[in-house]
Amino acid sequence: MIPELRKKFNSEFTVDKYKAFLDDLDTSLKYPVDFRVSETPLFLSDDLKNKLLKACDDLRKQVNDPTFKVKMKDAVPSHLNIPGETDHPEFFVFDFAICKNQSTGEFYPKLIELQGFPTLYGYQYFFERKIRDHFDIPEDYSSYFNNVTPDKYIQMLRDVIVADSDPENIILLEIEPEKQKTRVDFAATEKLLGVTEVCISDVIKHGNVLYYKKNGIEIPIERIYNRVIFDELSRTERKFSFDLQEELNVVWAPHPNWFYKMSKYSLPVLKGESVPNCFYLRDLTSYPADLENYVLKPLFSFAGLGVKIDVTKQMLDEIKDPENYILQEKVEYAPLIKTPDEYAKAEIRMMFIWQDEPILVNNLVRQSKGKMLGVDFNKNKTWVGGSTALHKM
Repeated sequence: MIPELRKKFNSEFTVDKYKAFLDDLDTSLKYPVDFRVSETPLFLSDDLKNKLLKACDDLRKQVNDPTFKVKMKDAVPSHLNIPGETDHPEFFVFDFAICKNQSTGEFYPKLIELQGFPTLYGYQYFFERKIRDHFDIPEDYSSYFNNVTPDKYIQMLRDVIVADSDPENIILLEIEPEKQKTRVDFAATEKLLGVTEVCISDVIKHGNVLYYKKNGIEIPIERIYNRVIFDELSRTERKFSFDLQEELNVVWAPHPNWFYKMSKYSLPVLKGESVPNCFYLRDLTSYPADLENYVLKPLFSFAGLGVKIDVTKQMLDEIKDPENYILQEKVEYAPLIKTPDEYAKAEIRMMFIWQDEPILVNNLVRQSKGKMLGVDFNKNKTWVGGSTALHKM
């Protein structure tokens, strides 16, 4: 993306540097990194950065508009509609594929998905520091936006997760957190904020108050930093002691309803240059003539589960519950990052924190050389996996 930086980085890269970088990431926190880390960051050009910022600002305005909440009123499955919904999600992200205009050669972002749910906010703070420790990154390049510094970033995380509570009375809630692929982020959050990870099965309920045990003592829970994906909870049939739909004396941050209200369910109502065509399957009286250029996605799933790439009319006709699917225009990822053997494609996640207003604060990147971004499509490949995008401040 920035030829001189890319050339310099690649020429100075060594396998020993990369191994030392990985070792540092794996040993700095109580959990190692359980997903592949790319050998390189993405260096954003000013042109692509400005296009990403414009796309984010346009989408931010749409999700912040009061009409958005009205349109999302049926997004939450009735059995997962949890009381105490907040006015907005404290965390949300936009995922963009980086594409290329074949006529002009210019790169541009295209929206893939959005989530009203926290991603690797804690881990990305440490990742940005470690990449600087092991590679020669210009001081005037950053992964942060809107004049956010690393110190300010930690303070913003503290403001929305901890707020006025004692960190001891806040938990990071997950399903068997020590077994999750993102557990390194839980360790990062604990190190930064003092917030303990707790499995949902270990939460205790007395009246309308929740507790967790620490050193054998029951500690009241005032706030929950929620990392539970309730679709996964339904599939695991995990038992826990409280009813999600009862009124509890606890504050969720973010509230679980936003996982659904800012999700694939939102895609058909968003508009703009960066948004691909997308339809609720239930609303279509006829299908697009070029179905080969669309993917079928189930509304209530995550991590790519149930996505169909080769869509046919027969496939769509046989669906018994069209209200649970969207049809989205395919997006073609562009070869973008020059590596020692072939170019890698990239998807960038733009990360927001919502205090008085939603603010773009940070990013993460996933790089791929396969047909799709998942691990199965990138086996035995290098210069792929998780990273960050760095841009000139």
